Formats: sequence, C-alpha cells, structure tokens
Amino acid sequence: MGSGDRPAIRGKRLRKLAGMTASVLGRYAKSQIKGFFLSDEAAARERRLAHLQSGGRIAQTLGELKGAVMKVGQMVSIASDILPTELADALRSLQRAAPPMPYEVIAEQIEAELGAPPERLFREFSREPFASASIGQVHRAVADDGREVVCKVQYPGVDDAVDSDLRHLKLALRASVLAKISRQALNATFEELRSRLHEELDYCVEADAVRLFGNFHRDRHPFIVIPEVVGERSSQRVLTLTYEGGDALEQLDAMGYSQKERDELGVALCHFVGSEVFEFGAIHCDPHPGNFAFRRDGTVVVYDYGCNKTLPRDIVEGICELLWAGLREDYGCIEEALVRLGVRNTAGAPVESAYYKSWRDLFISAILEPTMVDFGKSFGLRQEIIKRIPGAMRRMDSFQPAKHLIFLDRMLAGHYVNLRALGARVPVRSILEGYLQRFDPTTLRATATR
Repeated sequence: MGSGDRPAIRGKRLRKLAGMTASVLGRYAKSQIKGFFLSDEAAARERRLAHLQSGGRIAQTLGELKGAVMKVGQMVSIASDILPTELADALRSLQRAAPPMPYEVIAEQIEAELGAPPERLFREFSREPFASASIGQVHRAVADDGREVVCKVQYPGVDDAVDSDLRHLKLALRASVLAKISRQALNATFEELRSRLHEELDYCVEADAVRLFGNFHRDRHPFIVIPEVVGERSSQRVLTLTYEGGDALEQLDAMGYSQKERDELGVALCHFVGSEVFEFGAIHCDPHPGNFAFRRDGTVVVYDYGCNKTLPRDIVEGICELLWAGLREDYGCIEEALVRLGVRNTAGAPVESAYYKSWRDLFISAILEPTMVDFGKSFGLRQEIIKRIPGAMRRMDSFQPAKHLIFLDRMLAGHYVNLRALGARVPVRSILEGYLQRFDPTTLRATATR
C-alpha cells in the first residue's frame, strides 16, 4: 500500500509487481549461471538461497499490495507439492490477518455502492473492523429492523488489478518452480485461480452462493449454520449477512470444550465436507479457521462463501472410483481413476502398483482406520507427505495437476489441519463409506470406460 491508508494505485502497483518479478527472474538466472561452476552440493545450497530470498521478496510485495494477488499467494502457500520448501514457508506468512483499512475508506466504498453512508443505512455500524483479510474487511452492525448483521466491504480497486496481478505472480513463480511443473500445467492452475477470484470479487455471486448452500444444508444438516443474505444492504462490493455467533477454533482450549463436544464438532465438520462433495457436487473452498465458528451443541457456523467450486459429475464419480479402489486395493482401478480425474499423465512413464500401494497404505493408516481416527494425536501425515515429495518429483512426468481438484485439495488439506486443531475423534472411514454407498463401484467403472 502506498501510504498505508489505501490499496496501492494501479501504476504504483504495477511497478511493485514488475520490480518483484524482475528481481526473482534475475536471482534465478544468476543462481543457474553460478551452478555451472559449482559442485552439486554447492549448487544445491545456491538454489536453496535463491528460493529463500525470492520467497521473502514475493511475500513482502504481496503483503504490501493486499488484494487478489495476496489472496493467490495465500492459496499458493499450501501447494507444497509444487513449491520449493523455502518458498512455501515464506509465502505462509501471508496467512496471518491483514492489517485493516481506515474507516473512511470503508465508508466511502459503502456510499459508492449503496448510495448513502453507513450511518444512514444501519441503525448502528461499528467503526472498528470485526475481521480483515486480503480483499476486504468485515464490520458488525445493526440493521433497521434490529437484526444483528455483519457487513463485508471490498477494498476499492481490488477487482481492477486481478489479471495483471496474476500475470506477474505467475511469471515469478514460474521461475521458481521451473523444474517441478510444466508451463501448461502452471497455466491451467492459474486459469482456475483466475476464474475463482473473479467470482470471489463479485459479492452478488457470493450472495447467490450463500443462499444456494444455505438451502442445501438447512433441511439436511441442522448442525451446519450459514448466515442469511440481507439483500437490501448488499451489492457487487458490499455484502451484508445476518450475524451468527460462535467460538473461534483457537479459543476452544481456553473455553474448556470437552472431548465429547470436540468429537461432535469433528463429526459435523466431516459431514459438512462429505455432503458437499458427494451429494451437492459443490464445495466451500476456503477452509481457513477464521471462516468457521463452533458451538457447544455440536453446531458449526460457516462464513465466507466467496470461493466455491462446482464439481462436474464425472469428477465426483472419478473421486468415488478412486476411493473405492483404494479401500479394496485395486491398483489397476486406481490407475484408471487417476486418468479419469486428469491426474495421471499417460504420456509419461508407467507407474507400478507398488508405488500406488505405498501412498494408499499411508492414507489408510492415517485417516481411514477401520474404527476411530484421533486427530489430536500427533500422527504426522503432512510430515510424511513432505518426506516423500523428492521421490514424487522424480515421477512428475507421470502425473500432473488437475484443475478440477485444485480447490478440493485445498479444502481437504485445510480441514485436516482444522480437525487436528480441534483434537476431535471421528469415525472417518464409516462416514466416508456412508457417502460412497450411493455410488456403486461396478457402475462407476462402466461409466468411466464409455
């Protein structure tokens, strides 16, 4: 941000991003040239240093600029399978809460969108933000009819810079992951990010999603609470919702939540995920713990439906086929399902069953145990995956990122972390098999070969 009061103006924003990109490209070019004259060990140290310095520069620039590019940096930071560790660690600093905008900027945006200042539109409107993030911030308020509400306001100018921001970030990341992901796969990944971001920056789209997901969960899952849209106080860049309170994930220890209460919340969270994937075919894609609140009665409150993803029927069936095959140790079917999902690159080298088995056994032992999974225990699924990444990188010609799974992966990885923090004990396998019973494995294989 230029003065610290407003998002950087377009010209200054472009200069900052261009400077960042030039710096990263120059650093990697220098590292490659030096590598020709160094031993393998010294060249590896030089590459790690370049990753570390580039990650710091990218994270600093994105944090200063806020907006969609910071949002993408937050998303990319969880992609440890395609990012060097040093770069991913630097980008994780973007996950912290963004500093808020001054009230005057927010009030101007509300008046520009709704035709009047917040003091005239609401009975009460808090000048202090309730929460702040990369593309906007939330204020508590009281509507004219006395309802408690929250007003989500987008920062001015954020939506104008999306495409140019993404071009610069993609170029910088392309330099840093050159050996790990093809240009085609990176382009497809960023096109998927671009599509979701354009939707997230249109609060009318989010309002429709809140209504749609709310209707889905309301009758089926009384343990999932989604706020309601206050349409007369909403627009493309302002979204007002009814206030639904709950306890933040990081507060549960201090508030003395019992193990029984945690277990009930964990089951609710698993049904939330499972029902959206297997029944609704559309998912809430932002598992940041700040988007969820918890109640002692087993209720989970879900906020922020700005980032959603519709899963094509064929993709849902492919996921089910993969899971059935994994549970039954049918490695030929695993291969077919990965091809169907777009993960397996058939132009690459063949993959032996033993490789699939090693990954299958890891997930079965970690989160698909026959009885109860205790997420409070320190089983290091993530650490084990990280340890396997070097070996997986050597097989990159056999696999590729699948654009329809990018946000599903984000959702699942995030909720794994949330369940760990919750310390819940959950019968994950029985819940999963309950949803899979709707999909006959024989029929799935037949439809996949049509």
